[in-house]
Amino acid sequence: MADVLVLIPARMAATRLPGKPLADIGGEPMIVHVLRRAQEADIGPVIVATDAPEIAAAVEKAKGRAVLTRPDHASGSDRIFEALGKADPGRRAKIVVNLQGDEPTLDPKAVTAALVPLADDAVDIATLAAEIKGEAERANPNVVKVVGTPIGGASPVARLRALYFTRSTAPWGEGPLYHHIGLYAYRRAALERFVSLPPSPLERREKLEQLRALEAGMRIDVAIVDSVPLGVDTPEDLARARQMLTK
Repeated sequence: MADVLVLIPARMAATRLPGKPLADIGGEPMIVHVLRRAQEADIGPVIVATDAPEIAAAVEKAKGRAVLTRPDHASGSDRIFEALGKADPGRRAKIVVNLQGDEPTLDPKAVTAALVPLADDAVDIATLAAEIKGEAERANPNVVKVVGTPIGGASPVARLRALYFTRSTAPWGEGPLYHHIGLYAYRRAALERFVSLPPSPLERREKLEQLRALEAGMRIDVAIVDSVPLGVDTPEDLARARQMLTK
């Protein structure tokens, strides 16, 4: 898709697992696995946005493309916005997909699903979620839940209109809970507006960046997918990813 650009932010200074984009999984750096999952989705060019020449070199060795960005960005959204300006100064891309650089088990079909809500012109940002199946996830504050209202229609992908994101167990009562997956597809104008906004009160309270958009009145729709990719944050996560990807 000529108007879609996929950007993967990656930095060396992860608190719990320093240097994790270069962590070896089956003979290749983790960031290369993420790069390939994004390329397999085949929705547009894929670029890694990084502050580290070592990460850029690893991507380029794998025949990928990387853009060097400033090291002082507060978030991945800020990093991809800088990379967008460098990679697409002609403003050809109308949709910008932000993939997490630490999810090497991401299903390429999930990347494609994230674009579906943007067929609706009223949607500013699209993201993903999967229904929570395990009881432990329901109460885990590290599992972000999305509270939303179902949207009907002819789309083959079930979807919600996001009302709130929270680390609490919500909503209360009978019915499904949804585990938010931190993959975003922005309209270019929405990304430009988002990064221009100051952190919002609920964003600070929940430590969830996407609440800034909701508090500013932006619309976020959520495509429902079957599973949550493994996010690699700790040595234990890395060991699990190695087991999963080397079978």
